[in-house]
Amino acid sequence: MSHALLDPGACSRAIASHDPRFDGVFFVGITTTRIYCRPVCPARVTYPERRRFFESAAAAERDGYRPCMRCRPELAPGRALCDAVPRVARTAAMRIAAGALNGQGVGDLARELGVSERHLRRAMGRELGVSPVELAQTHRLLLAKCLLTDTGLPVTRVAFASGFQSLRRFNSVFRQRYRMSPSVLRRRPRRAVPDATPAGAPGDWVRLTLGYRAPLAWDALLATIAGDTPSGVGLVDGSRYTRTVALDGCGGVVSLAPAARGAHLNVDLSVSLLPALMPLLARLRHLLDLDAEPAVIDRHLADSGLAFLVRRHPGLRLAGAFDGFEVAARNLLGCDLLGRVTGALGELLETEVAGLDRLSLKADRVAAAGPAFLSDLGVPHRQAEALATLGAAVAQSTLRLEPGADVPSTLQALKQIQGIDASTAAAIAMRALHWPDAFPSTDRSLQRAAGVSGARELLRIADRWRPWRGYAAAHLGR
Repeated sequence: MSHALLDPGACSRAIASHDPRFDGVFFVGITTTRIYCRPVCPARVTYPERRRFFESAAAAERDGYRPCMRCRPELAPGRALCDAVPRVARTAAMRIAAGALNGQGVGDLARELGVSERHLRRAMGRELGVSPVELAQTHRLLLAKCLLTDTGLPVTRVAFASGFQSLRRFNSVFRQRYRMSPSVLRRRPRRAVPDATPAGAPGDWVRLTLGYRAPLAWDALLATIAGDTPSGVGLVDGSRYTRTVALDGCGGVVSLAPAARGAHLNVDLSVSLLPALMPLLARLRHLLDLDAEPAVIDRHLADSGLAFLVRRHPGLRLAGAFDGFEVAARNLLGCDLLGRVTGALGELLETEVAGLDRLSLKADRVAAAGPAFLSDLGVPHRQAEALATLGAAVAQSTLRLEPGADVPSTLQALKQIQGIDASTAAAIAMRALHWPDAFPSTDRSLQRAAGVSGARELLRIADRWRPWRGYAAAHLGR
């Protein structure tokens, strides 16, 4: 949808109310200053005739607007694209947000997606209103602006952490798009960061923030993701979740906790993870479901018979997965067995956080170990065979357990693995692919919670919860 199709009256009313539910849904450009803002910007957003509305930050920047220094569009929660655009454009947008065009061209991305470069450009132009390169450039610049404003990192390090391949290119694009040099932001006072970093972590850390739309049922979300993480890989300390990370050849620790004020989470990460910052932040957004619109989802579920559950946990998120294979193994083995297998096969990682010394389970190491090794660890034979087969498929890239993968074909491939039934396949797709309409109807605990006696009756009832049956399952599961 292009910005021309946004209703100016509705957008103006949202701006007047400063309604946070519209934060990230659209942006407003001011024709006199050539600056674009979030709907929740505290500044007075000029006269209606001087406003232009955009569905994305990339669309605003393509038309020559630069981001507001006060409301900071780079902190706006993203838009959930799963129902808005066709699969190719959606998948490409997800990959680009994770840095897919950093160091490679549009043609390379198109080949990975199995389409022509021309088709990819046409699909993204039609559905998102920008080209792949324009979208990538916006992601890089907004991340750079965030790093320049919130951290003391050298400008050179900011450039490379943001996905630019050279400092010269970074300076050129920044000046062209924002009509200022990066050093201008350094002359502005940085925000104070009063909260402590993770306990027992004396080394160098970088703090960033991730925005979301309130409300957020953080305790419920934390309980879910903490239950997926074996000892040595992750830990929970009060309202803080800390875990080890290995991504794009980088290893380190990332820690998450609610900010003291505002709809933000504090993200503390080891400086060793900066080269993988774009894919890391994209994975964290998927893990925590930060691009969801809880007001819309909660209202739909409440109107469809789940009002009591929604009132108990407003803003309940559909936890995703930091690593698809990790959450698939959790569904196959359960928490105790996963911890045992991870202790045997997880790579060691030296960290500065007490209790964290191991990386999560990797598909290639499980495939290489084989079912006999897993059985010797106490894994039942059927589950050992299933996990080893799954590990081989993921390691060989014949099965992709990540957001953007085709849902029907992934479900079919999972169910063809002996030992993975329809309910387990749906649960894996719901988390690993972060698919909001996945629904494990054969799960007996969900059937009991819904007060029905079988999968067929549960599916019939669940039809009213579409397209957010996964959120309904999360409510019922609690």
